[in-house]
Amino acid sequence: MPDRLVVPFGGNAAPAHWLGKAHLGGKGANLCEMAAIGLPVPPGFVIPTPVCARYHEAGGRLPEALLAKLPEGLAHIEAAVGARFGDPANPLLVSVRSGARVSMPGMMDTVLNLGLNRETVEGLARRSGNRRFAYDSFRRFIQMYADVVLGLDHYLFEDALELMKDDRGVTLDTALTEADLEALVGQYLEIVAKERGEPFPMDPMAQLEGAVAAVFGSWRSERATVYRRLNDIPEEWGTAVTVQAMIFGNMGETSATGVAFTRDPATGERAIYGEYLVNAQGEDVVAGIRTPQYLTKAARERAGAAGASMEETMPEVFKELSQVFTLLERHYRDMQDIEFTVQEGRLFILQTRSGKRTARAALRIACDMVAEGLIGEDEAVRRVDPAVLDQLLHPTLDPKAERQVIATGLPASPGAASGAIVLDSAEAERRAGLGETVILVRVETSPEDIAGMHAARGILTARGGMTSHAAVVARGMGRPCVSGAGGIAIDPETRTVRAGSHVLKEGDIITLDGATGEVMLGEVPTIEPELSGDFATLMAWADRHRRLKVRANAETPADCRVARQFGAEGIGLARTEHMFFDPDRIGLVRAMILAADEAARAPILARLLPLQRADFAEMFAVMAGLPVTIRLLDPPLHEFLPQREADYAEVAEASGVSVAGLKRRVAELHEMNPMLGHRGCRLGVTYPDIYAMQTRAILEAALQQADPPVPEIMIPLVATRRELDLMKAVVDETAEAVFAEAGRRIPYLVGTMIELPRAALVADSIAETAEFFSFGTNDLTQTTLGISRDDAARFLATYVEKGIYPKDPFVTLDVDGVGQLVRLAVERGRGARPDLKLGICGEHGGDPASIRFVAGLGLDYVSCSPWRVPIARLAAAQAALAD
Repeated sequence: MPDRLVVPFGGNAAPAHWLGKAHLGGKGANLCEMAAIGLPVPPGFVIPTPVCARYHEAGGRLPEALLAKLPEGLAHIEAAVGARFGDPANPLLVSVRSGARVSMPGMMDTVLNLGLNRETVEGLARRSGNRRFAYDSFRRFIQMYADVVLGLDHYLFEDALELMKDDRGVTLDTALTEADLEALVGQYLEIVAKERGEPFPMDPMAQLEGAVAAVFGSWRSERATVYRRLNDIPEEWGTAVTVQAMIFGNMGETSATGVAFTRDPATGERAIYGEYLVNAQGEDVVAGIRTPQYLTKAARERAGAAGASMEETMPEVFKELSQVFTLLERHYRDMQDIEFTVQEGRLFILQTRSGKRTARAALRIACDMVAEGLIGEDEAVRRVDPAVLDQLLHPTLDPKAERQVIATGLPASPGAASGAIVLDSAEAERRAGLGETVILVRVETSPEDIAGMHAARGILTARGGMTSHAAVVARGMGRPCVSGAGGIAIDPETRTVRAGSHVLKEGDIITLDGATGEVMLGEVPTIEPELSGDFATLMAWADRHRRLKVRANAETPADCRVARQFGAEGIGLARTEHMFFDPDRIGLVRAMILAADEAARAPILARLLPLQRADFAEMFAVMAGLPVTIRLLDPPLHEFLPQREADYAEVAEASGVSVAGLKRRVAELHEMNPMLGHRGCRLGVTYPDIYAMQTRAILEAALQQADPPVPEIMIPLVATRRELDLMKAVVDETAEAVFAEAGRRIPYLVGTMIELPRAALVADSIAETAEFFSFGTNDLTQTTLGISRDDAARFLATYVEKGIYPKDPFVTLDVDGVGQLVRLAVERGRGARPDLKLGICGEHGGDPASIRFVAGLGLDYVSCSPWRVPIARLAAAQAALAD
């Protein structure tokens, strides 16, 4: 409905939620829906998402058609609440909020108390009978508008507020009198005039237009852009704007504001979870400016908190709120994140949305809701984001380990992490980029910290509650977080953190336990996760639905065991060159590569054969009859050639040649571009005895097993059928010799890795020889795009930001380019050999979006890192359910 520039809700407005989240944004659609089912929602109107694109296309100007429609939207609110926008006697105040189609907590801008000026503040004071409240609202509005719309630093106003409190000898904002607040408003207006060179805008309509523009503009703010990139949210979606009648939680002791979840977002427990503040507005809770109180008596008692819970101080309102929670959860069939305000004892619901939750909570909620009859098994499988499972697949703190607790805060997001203290987001990004593990330590986080929070392994804040910005964002990211650790003091001048008697420097190591809220000195040992209970239940449901098999990329017994623990159904890629980096054999491998001819290589291969045979025997034993695909040697030569004098001496001794002769041989083998050089099957074509040795090792190891597997021998980097024919002949000839010596045969397969564009284009020809294809999409992406995956990090982020590629093509498959080569190879390969086994073994095998694509092509399996096997299992099930 692109012609509807203003969509009213509440009051006597017709239901409009059917327009959907894509048009109204998540916030707007849910407000319309809550109003339609009779909940106490303040009336308002939504400016739909398409207007956001028009605003940016016009260079940051609101469309004239929208400006003409704003009075119509305001008239709807005025009629519903009995007040008029800009009326000095009976002023209507509004909030202006963002609302993308998916939740982006804290990423975009909000303005509250809009419509106040020198005249309307007096009208608000008279109408409410509470002058202190009126000026408290005015000072909040000036600060928020100046920050969001006028671009002034909010610390200018925070400093003035702190000086006022210091001068009056108070610590809380609520202790300031009406005279104090009126004086503070004067100071704020002076700050604006001084910083801008012009006075604060007093025309309410101009204020509204400025706020709407600022919300649309914040869609492209740095923090929102980073959040969209991290969460795969398309830029073209845009945001809606919701304009809504203000409800005031700062009108005294019978007023309050709060944030609540219908279940615990950290654990998934079916219990009301949230916080509230008496005589406050919403930003006080989420910004951590004041420490909030618990909603329920049970939560307060568990925490040992002194402040009374809402259940105790406002029992009737709490009872009504609990009923609303139950209604909303059953209506939306999901855990809800709710914002509410109590104005002089009357409850209003300002927002509901599906709540962000930890992976453990997501699993428990999905399984519990199936048991409660709210959703079915298939919906439970669809609902859990495969990527969040990564939070469960890593170690937690060893409960038996010694730990020196130096501070305690709130357990805001579970998990454990150790790392170096960093005190700002830029430093977190810098150090993480250098490979360091860091903990971001802040007084409180803000949306500007989004990139640093993502770079950090854990987050620690001195202020803020369980629903503060740090807590909500950390849970969504899967980062351990301890918030509200009041026992720590951060000194930005000396770059130190004081915790009790300890003074820590930036760079010192600490450990966070997000499950207990403890902060510990140094690094604490960890233990492996237990993957049972809800995890096992959901995985069993997923396995019932998926068609794709899931294998792992592994070549060590340890990785194979992890793969089996996580439910892998075989090994899809064992990279034999990775077996050769061991210090005990790297010298032999170098000697093998540098040998001048077959005669010189023979004794070296004879020494390598039992080592390779033992490697494969261990793998086959761990995998116990499951399929194992082994890629024959594919070494970019530069990774194996000697670099130091000691390396030359070792290789010279192993191969019986002089160091000088060895250096001449290295010079002969030097390549300008080794990734496109003498590697893969090209090595086998020139040195077939190497591939013969590996084939012998594979088959002899398989024959040792009581239940022999069916080895799948993969020839890498094939571009022509002739290359594969030559290598298959080597494998088959060696196999015949091994079987003759053993006096028995076992089945085996010979196939190839499709990792070059030419191989995809002539897949029908190659399939006449190959018994399976495994798509090596790392190299296929590299060779198709002409981008080195080792060097692309320097510029690919810019390419994604500018929309050249929607995502990093080495993380998520480029379906429009590389994906079409895969599709072509599948069609041509199976056209030539209908029973051709097909898999993917690049990093994309563990990426949910890529799994959805290849599932649609009819592949037999994906193969990924052992640690991503559960992610792939769930993604494969979701792909099947989406058909």
